[in-house]
Amino acid sequence: MKKNVYFGLFIVVALLAVLPFVVPNSFYLDLVIRMAINAVIVLGLNLLIGFAGQISLGHAGFLGIGAYASAVLPTHFGWHPLLAMGAGAVATGILAALVARPIFKLKGHYLAMATLGLGIIISIALRNEAQWTGGPDGMPVPAMGLFGFELSSDKQWYWVVALLLSVSVWASLNLIDSPFGRALRALHGSEVASQVVGVDVVRYKVAIFVLSAVFASLMGSVTAHYVGFVSPNFADFFHSIELVTMVVIGGMASVYGSLVGAVLLTALPQALATFEGWETVVFGAILMGCMIFLPKGLVPTLASKFGKGE
Repeated sequence: MKKNVYFGLFIVVALLAVLPFVVPNSFYLDLVIRMAINAVIVLGLNLLIGFAGQISLGHAGFLGIGAYASAVLPTHFGWHPLLAMGAGAVATGILAALVARPIFKLKGHYLAMATLGLGIIISIALRNEAQWTGGPDGMPVPAMGLFGFELSSDKQWYWVVALLLSVSVWASLNLIDSPFGRALRALHGSEVASQVVGVDVVRYKVAIFVLSAVFASLMGSVTAHYVGFVSPNFADFFHSIELVTMVVIGGMASVYGSLVGAVLLTALPQALATFEGWETVVFGAILMGCMIFLPKGLVPTLASKFGKGE
């Protein structure tokens, strides 16, 4: 792995170590926590979209499964939150593995529509099973307990999420530099050529789809416990589009692009709050400008301009 990649990881860890001591108040700390949560989700999604070249427009559905597993299992069945989180991740992985093979026989917009349909089905199921999920109104989530104490303050949650983000960045960098990562990049470039050199295209597609879905499920559980409440909006179609936009704006096939995209699109709505009634228009204009002038995403475009790889 390149030295500058390790340097980038060092910068990420150093920033995470310093941030809680420099943010001015709890509002900004909460915003940073949400940025970090989104960054982990987008890292997994970028492995699927950016590195493997497989679109998913229903990824928020997996987020919803993890969130509701952490709400329903402890509330209705008395499960420990960590066990419920693990069960949600396993269920998500099994579902992703079952649907991946038929879905990935499709290509292009057919694949996009199939993943969109999957996300919509999950969202509808969460809304309609009101006796378990609270329906459209959602339901409260029990507090998370770790090693005998309860996570309650923003500072405690920050360190948990910062650790998860650091590990996720490290794991993603190592994954894409491994034979598995090289196989993903190969099938993104050409599935036919990949098959010729012995890459099992279907197996790698299924594997990365499952891994990306489990990323989303685990962070859905973390978000549910952190917020203390879960609603069907977790699995909403618009949330899926927001996650894909983070991947595209930051830069596809870029680990650090995932972080930048998550940070910018989490913070931007807050920064535009001063444009009363016009924030959506300004938000759309900024996204359009990024796509026109930075078509490869922020990080790859800037890295290319200054002659440095990731």
